[in-house]
Amino acid sequence: MSKTLKRPVAGIRPGCYIPNRLEERRARNRILRQERRRKPDKPDDFVTYEDSDSEEETPSQQNEVLSTSYNFVDYIRSRESDLREERSIDPAYASRHILTHDMFKETPISLGNINKVFCSQWLSNRQVVFGTKCNKLMVYDVNMRRVDAIPTLPNSRGASPDTQSGIHACQINPSHNLLATGARHSADIAIYRLPTLDPLCIGENAHTDWVFDMCWLDDQFLVTGARDNNLALWRVNEDLMEFPVAKDGEEEQDVPTYAHISPVSVKLCRGAQKIRAVCFNQEYRELALLSLNGYMHLFNAETFSQKLSRKLPNCQENVCIACQPNGLYAVGCRSYTLLLDPRTLQAVKKIASRYSGCGIRSASFQGNILTIGTGLGMLMFYDIRAGKYLESCINSSRTVVLKASRGYVAQFPDEEIDGFQQMKYMPAIYTHCYDRSGTRLFTAGGPLPATLIGNYAGIWQ
Repeated sequence: MSKTLKRPVAGIRPGCYIPNRLEERRARNRILRQERRRKPDKPDDFVTYEDSDSEEETPSQQNEVLSTSYNFVDYIRSRESDLREERSIDPAYASRHILTHDMFKETPISLGNINKVFCSQWLSNRQVVFGTKCNKLMVYDVNMRRVDAIPTLPNSRGASPDTQSGIHACQINPSHNLLATGARHSADIAIYRLPTLDPLCIGENAHTDWVFDMCWLDDQFLVTGARDNNLALWRVNEDLMEFPVAKDGEEEQDVPTYAHISPVSVKLCRGAQKIRAVCFNQEYRELALLSLNGYMHLFNAETFSQKLSRKLPNCQENVCIACQPNGLYAVGCRSYTLLLDPRTLQAVKKIASRYSGCGIRSASFQGNILTIGTGLGMLMFYDIRAGKYLESCINSSRTVVLKASRGYVAQFPDEEIDGFQQMKYMPAIYTHCYDRSGTRLFTAGGPLPATLIGNYAGIWQ
């Protein structure tokens, strides 16, 4: 919701200064107090009481309430005119409103015979970059509805087909001038300049197995986690940011050049078996890692040292992790999502999936809404503040669920695959991301079985 403290243009009061609003405000607060005082059938174990039952506000508070407009149009006009007014907006309000009013409509994206989209990021308000299992880095133009390929970067050793196992992660730094993603060799990383997507450098000599995830600590430092249980810290120096200039008498090369960098530090994650997901908790200045043996590991981001490891309760197929700005962790498992206290890694809430055996494949926070991508082609939305799945305002008897279209699946003569095709198929949502406004959502993935080749991608707006 938006708030704008209006200043009068003519007269001594702004247009929103209507005294009746105070009485409406008192009536709402009175109803809320009555709801709190209502005695339940079973007494609560923990009860809080208000300091005062007075409904009166001070004259200055009343004046501030009457001078504040909650109209979104007033907020837009104040921002466009650059008026000296105090204004604020909840960035997740637009997403919540669109979801609860069933306004999201899917536009499927045709990707041809590309195999499984694993990661994605919005580059701008019209471009989405994503990486695939077949080792392609693609950019989709939302306005032109066109897909372009970005060349992947080879290392100095060369890359054989055995080392090309897909691009599993891509991340943009806070200043939105660098894109980090996987390279042609799945154990290396590539850095591109934004918005031009010119190659800047390739990072090598850190991992011996596939890089599964990465995250930026700030504009220069990047952390990657791989199946070899190593965590690598990279630094993109400011010297690399400068474009190469041709010397006198030399012609500029048509082929872009890029640097080769090595990690600043490489640490073995003790107690881990194949690092699957990495995220940076800015509130607590720590790195959270998920390993496929059901453990969660914490690293101090400032000293790059391991703090602790904790076994997650009955956690199977934990492949994704998300972190709320206040530090709360969400871990996706086979049949539920765990909310973890960042101070103790104790499970605060176990969010059971509404569909059995769906598997949680991607998770992200948009304000107080946790978006969950499943292995059955559905996106679910959990309201952290309300402690339940987001409910539709159109039909209060059901929760908000987005169901993806079928996508593309290759046909195989194998009997096992033929049996799978006879079942009702829905693609797994391996990745999803909101644009900056929160009014558009990109979802992508493909078939869940490793033996199947196919893809799915769509824009919800």
